[in-house]
Amino acid sequence: MIDSDDKLAALLPRVRAADWLALDTEADSLHAYPEKLCLIQISLPGADELVDPLASLDLSPLLEALRGRDLILHGADYDLRLLRRAYGFVPESVFETMLAARLLGFLEFSLTHLVKELLGVHLEKGPQTADWARRPLTQRMVNYARNDTYYLKPLADLLRARLREKGRLDWHQESCSRLVQDCAELRPTDPDQVWRVKGADRLERHGLAVLRELWNWRDHEALAANKPPYFILRHETLVALADAAAQGTTVLPLLPPRLPARRREGVLAAIERALELPASDWP
Repeated sequence: MIDSDDKLAALLPRVRAADWLALDTEADSLHAYPEKLCLIQISLPGADELVDPLASLDLSPLLEALRGRDLILHGADYDLRLLRRAYGFVPESVFETMLAARLLGFLEFSLTHLVKELLGVHLEKGPQTADWARRPLTQRMVNYARNDTYYLKPLADLLRARLREKGRLDWHQESCSRLVQDCAELRPTDPDQVWRVKGADRLERHGLAVLRELWNWRDHEALAANKPPYFILRHETLVALADAAAQGTTVLPLLPPRLPARRREGVLAAIERALELPASDWP
């Protein structure tokens, strides 16, 4: 694990001299709110390194070394947006293996499937609910993290060759350029859309007003608890509560039995605030 200034300093010249670089990240989105970047995985010739963003390191020299390289990533959208938000990092170019698989007509383009299909390697399922902010990482987490970048170079080589054979390499390069541009833009959150969770489209305007108030309450609770919003109340519960409240039926049976009394009161207060709004203030 690169978790000290000395280790980072030793890594930098190897990154700058590397013929190729593969990159991935891990965050704690299942355990914290807002999420934070917890791990940066870098594969380069002869090594697979794990860099610890939680170790109070100055990562700007590393990110600058990575910026000017053609980076290999899989499912890069999430990683690039995470790095953009955390450090303002935007690479000059990427080779995105998932995009390549799509352009080649693969119907299944997860990393696990592509590695098995093209390289004949079966990857073990990783720790799906792991907390990547924990230290030290378990050996299983380390193995999973390294596997995320270890196979990207041979995978990219095979995909690049197939794209070239089919005359689609230029298409792929254009798609990768658009991806980088899209991820470089930090779009402001639309306050009139962010609370419209799955199922909101079946609510009338009165119900939408309740949903909006419940979403705002839940977001405040999640931030205060540093827990993902679903940990407080799930989307489907918010929608069910909003629907019932707007129709004038009791909401108490819809509340999870283990919901703490304080949060139960918060839900009821949010509903009451929404029900008191004039129709002109409904979404």
